[in-house]
Amino acid sequence: IASDVNEKQLLSIITGNNAKLVVTVIGGQGFVFGRGNQQISPDVIRLIGRENIIIVATPEKLASLKGHPLRVDTGDTVLDDELKGYYKVHTGYGRLTVVKLA
Repeated sequence: IASDVNEKQLLSIITGNNAKLVVTVIGGQGFVFGRGNQQISPDVIRLIGRENIIIVATPEKLASLKGHPLRVDTGDTVLDDELKGYYKVHTGYGRLTVVKLA
């Protein structure tokens, strides 16, 4: 576990290890990647794997999206397409909501 790390440090920590990435929805537009977390680069995301991304958001934050899907802007259009689909979003203790990421 580390805090305030950059892309290079993240890559060195997770290379060769099983890692999970816990993220929350950023801002009012529903972004998960690409707005304020650039250290989580396409290389970091690919190394961790889509199946190891855990999204956390309050029910209020999801409701503020007014039915719009979650979004990503990693700077890598191929990865953005690979990340599309449905995710279980943790909305509270033992509570999940399935949300589309487009």
